[in-house]
Amino acid sequence: MESKFSLPTEKVELPSKGVLYSKDSPLSSGHVEMKYMTAKEEDILTNQNYLRDGTAVDRLLKSLLVDKSIKFNDLLLGDKNAIMIAARVLSYGKDYEIMYEDTNYTVDLSKLKSKYIDESLVKEGKNKFTFNLPATDTVVTYKLLTHGDEKAIDREVEGLKKLDKKSDTSSSTRLKYMITSVNDLTETKDIRNFVDNYLLAKDARELRKKYLETSPDIDMVTTVDTVDGGQEDIEVPVTLRFFWPDL
Repeated sequence: MESKFSLPTEKVELPSKGVLYSKDSPLSSGHVEMKYMTAKEEDILTNQNYLRDGTAVDRLLKSLLVDKSIKFNDLLLGDKNAIMIAARVLSYGKDYEIMYEDTNYTVDLSKLKSKYIDESLVKEGKNKFTFNLPATDTVVTYKLLTHGDEKAIDREVEGLKKLDKKSDTSSSTRLKYMITSVNDLTETKDIRNFVDNYLLAKDARELRKKYLETSPDIDMVTTVDTVDGGQEDIEVPVTLRFFWPDL
């Protein structure tokens, strides 16, 4: 039986333009269709179990995607950020109140700009990029991380913390997931051995910079008027008020 009700939807452009997804993925179209938040989605945001295990926002974004065949774990992190910004605007409006240096500011989220993928860097539609580490001239290939990679990294880091509560391996673990080959060696054990024992700090820093240059994303920098009459560029913080503006 056809419903008498309908929901408005919006198309959201992905910063990756869809070029890094397989052709059979709906994400390869370069956009997703999202519906406006309903009372059902607000239940997700207030579910105490989801809040405790940190899944509330991910569950919300999945629920707002019209095409349920989209594999959420396949989303590149920059594309996920674009969807998150769109979800906030569609649900609670474009105005987002933040605090910076003891002053309240209202950020217009609709004015945040997308940083699109440079398609000239993409070879054969693959999520694979090559970089020569400048200090050692080691040739590595790397990929842009997905939501699924991010979850795996978090699990691994948390597991290592259980063995040593004072440890923080997030930086090196992320590199192990980013790098896909070292001098044509593609085995996971070889990549992990390289990161743990042979990757110089200066090379790691340059690789991270190159990764950020390559990655499509949303530019979260905005300009605010300072109390002394000037202007300053600041990064928009994503706090609890982002999806819970009445908190």
